[in-house]
This record gives sequence, structure tokens and C-alpha cells, in this order.
Amino acid sequence: MKAIVLHEYGGPDKLKYEDVPDPVPGEGEVLIRQAASSVNPIDYKIRSGAAKERFPVQFPAILGRDIAGTARTLGPNVTGFAPGDKVIALGNRAYAELVVIKASDLTHLPEGLDLIAAAALPLVSLTGEQLISRGAKPRAGQTILVTGALGGVGRTAVFVAKKAGATVIAGVRKSQLKEAEQLGADQVLAIDDDAALATLGFVDAIADTVNHETAQKLLAKVKQGGVFASVLGPPANAKLHPTLRIQPVVCVPDPAGLRTLAEDVLAGRFNIPIDRMLPLEKAAEAHAAAEKGGIGKVLLLA
Repeated sequence: MKAIVLHEYGGPDKLKYEDVPDPVPGEGEVLIRQAASSVNPIDYKIRSGAAKERFPVQFPAILGRDIAGTARTLGPNVTGFAPGDKVIALGNRAYAELVVIKASDLTHLPEGLDLIAAAALPLVSLTGEQLISRGAKPRAGQTILVTGALGGVGRTAVFVAKKAGATVIAGVRKSQLKEAEQLGADQVLAIDDDAALATLGFVDAIADTVNHETAQKLLAKVKQGGVFASVLGPPANAKLHPTLRIQPVVCVPDPAGLRTLAEDVLAGRFNIPIDRMLPLEKAAEAHAAAEKGGIGKVLLLA
């Protein structure tokens, strides 16, 4: 099969389109013919070496977490799936034509949802959902601020927090305030504007996707006994706020949760925008585009 292979840390040009042996499904596993994957920030952080302390790589490596494709071959003792089924999952080694994954991590694509577009969902939607359900854990009526609310993780977190009955403030850049009004939050706030931050009262929880100086400033806005949950680890000054529960969140596979989120997207309850689609062999171009930032995801068509 063809795959994108990383032989060393570096820039996007280190991603090579190569022939590699086809993977073979083992006990309880399914071989998937990928339709598409997508580029996530963790992918280019791993590629560059920026994330090697948390996610060391054994070279040669195939990156990618988002799986969206068709079941081709079932390993021994797989039930619930058949060849030809359209499936989605959070997995690994997804920048490839073929991917093997545990059947227990797979879910069926909801009928009516585009398979290629669904490649944008697994990592960001599950991360956003778990940032709320496992991290911030807001109760109905509590107020939660979601930072980076226009990103894939952030907009999922806004949706899930609203679904839980929380009052949600969508934190975005000042230049994004108008666009953020579409998220369905109760309020939008420019978290890169000190004057706007000064108007923010105390909140019960923060669900953070940005970290750095913004997160450090926002810690002081959480009520005593409140929660600061983050997908990027604790802010540098977290120890100055001993009364808060600082909750790092690392996403784990949850096929049932992914299926529910995919159904929500199909029903139009929230969405993960797509910026562009590129063929798998243009993974270097896709990484370069994704690293420039922006709202939409970059998909790789296998």
C-alpha cells in the first residue's frame, strides 16, 4: 500500500509518500480501506519533534489519528462488522491507504453522513466531548468558558457543554467575535483583549484549548473549588491556584461517543468545518497549510 512515512523529525518535507507492506488484521481487528484522514495539530507537533517528550516516535513512523473508510477484511473473532461496512474511528497510522484497528474501537458511519467529511471528526470531536465530560464536568446551570471555541475541539466542547445544561461562554480572538456568534453559546468573549477579559466575572469551569499566556490570565477567573480542564496540560502558573482542580485531558477512543457526535453532526446540531481536501501524496502541503492556522480542517484523501 501507499502511506506517508516519517523517517526523522523536521518540517513538512520530511513526510514521504512511499510503498509499505499491507497491514494484516489480527485477533479482534479489522482492516480498513481508508477513504480519508485529516490533519490535527498533534500530527505536526509529533512530526516536528515538538511533542517528543509526551509522544516519542519510533522511526519509520506513519502519523494520523482519524480513520474513515470501508471495512475490507475481518480478523478472527470479530463480530458486529462485515466487509463493505462504512466505519469511522479514532486510531493510529491513519495516513495510509490501509489501516488496522481493534473492532472494539470502531463504529458504523451514520447513514446519510458523507464518509470523506466524517474524517474530520474522530480526534477533535472526541477530544472536545471528553474535555467536557471527563474534564470540566459542568453541572446544569453552571457557567463554563471554552477557549479556542472556533476550533474543532472548542466548538465540540461548546456544543457538549450546552447539551449538559451549562451556561457557555465562547472564548475566541477579537477578530473572530462575529463568526463565533454562530456557535450557539450564551455569550462570546474576546480572550485576547485585556479590556474584554476585565469584564468577565468568575466562572465555575474553564475548558481550555489554547494554554500559554491566555490560560495563565484566565486561571484567576475560576471560582475557588472550580475546574480548569485543558487538552494542552496545566498552565505554567497553575501552582499559584491551589484551590482549583487542574484537570488535563488526553483523548481516548470511545466508539459509542463518536457515533453520537457523528449523528449530531448529521442532524446539523454542530459542525466541524473543512478548509480543503488534498490527495494523500500531498501530506507535506497539507501539514504546511494546517500549521498556518485557520478554522477549517485539512483532509487527506486516500
